Amino acid sequence: MTQMHKKVAVFTGTRAEYGLLYWLLKDIQSDPELTLQLLVSGMHFSPEFGETYKDIEKDGFNIDEKIEILLSSDSPVGTAKSIGLGVLGFADALARLRPDVLIILGDRFEALAAAQTAMILRIPIVHLHGGEITEGAYDDAIRHAITKLSYLHGTSTEDYRNRVIQLGEAPERVKNIGAIGLDHLNRASFMTVSELSKSLCFELNRPYFVVTYHPVTLGEEAPEATFQAILDALDEYSEYQVILTYPNADDGGRRIIPMLKAYALSQPSRVLAIPSLGQVRYLSAVKHAAAVIGNSSSGIIEVPAFDIATVNIGVRQKGRLAAKSVLNAQPNQHSISEQIQIAVRRSYKQIDEKICNPYGQGNASKQVIEMIKTLSFEPSKVFFDINFSCQQ
Repeated sequence: MTQMHKKVAVFTGTRAEYGLLYWLLKDIQSDPELTLQLLVSGMHFSPEFGETYKDIEKDGFNIDEKIEILLSSDSPVGTAKSIGLGVLGFADALARLRPDVLIILGDRFEALAAAQTAMILRIPIVHLHGGEITEGAYDDAIRHAITKLSYLHGTSTEDYRNRVIQLGEAPERVKNIGAIGLDHLNRASFMTVSELSKSLCFELNRPYFVVTYHPVTLGEEAPEATFQAILDALDEYSEYQVILTYPNADDGGRRIIPMLKAYALSQPSRVLAIPSLGQVRYLSAVKHAAAVIGNSSSGIIEVPAFDIATVNIGVRQKGRLAAKSVLNAQPNQHSISEQIQIAVRRSYKQIDEKICNPYGQGNASKQVIEMIKTLSFEPSKVFFDINFSCQQ
């Protein structure tokens, strides 16, 4: 029997995942059968990364619990300690809120802390964007771990749904809802270039690139070397302006920030460096960009929906399904520059060809609401076995 009224806790630890969750938060907030409880943590409280919790409050959301876990560190040890602080903080927060369900999106270490705490407290987790592959980051293992800690699953493609089932989750608890960030395409009002310029206090008077590079936490891709290669490649396209957004708080991210600031200061009329754009400004910037450059998941999932090319650098997103407009570059200046040229010339497609984005149609939020309302939770979760035929 399903409960008529539910307290729905939603976790956010970064600017990116908050932006993806925005319409779902609005829909929960406005639903008379649901009560929204917002847990905010991680990068949102760091001045270094823009104190983006203030944007959440400006958007009209009440933050029910603020859990500060981010250490001023740039190492794997610091990240591991932050997870430990997260478990301590989330245990108290969730005990106070006593939600009927917790929604977690993605694969961040902050999310892992929230998920393992909720599982121990027997709070059912709805996990979004499970089943995906990003071989260049430890986020990949974290994502699959959160899948096994979760009870309901909303995946972004049918292939990813099948992978979650392969991990032992019962098919009736796994639904392909599409990428939740694409709800913005149908529901948000985007800025014109003039409005964007005014909002940024930066005159966009030429074609421009949007650039976001995050450290690679698995493999041998040194963040400073790769980021320098990006800057050197951008110098080959000096006729284009550049909007540079800060990296996330993964190991090595802080080492990139001084390079980013110095590059912007050296060319103040051409380059803007900004800790966080916010989702509407970010997508507005993408909508009018000549290309998006870097290694953010957004370049794979959301950007193709705007028919804008992505130059995806290195191995961080290796393994994700991608549209034809996602152009893969090696982490060196020559390869990056070569793919930028293909992107701006749009030679990756026929003139009138419509790019097919595999991540859905922008109606995920309503499907998540339906999953929550029909949730009937059994703490003992049966492992679903796939019957493979053995061949000798």
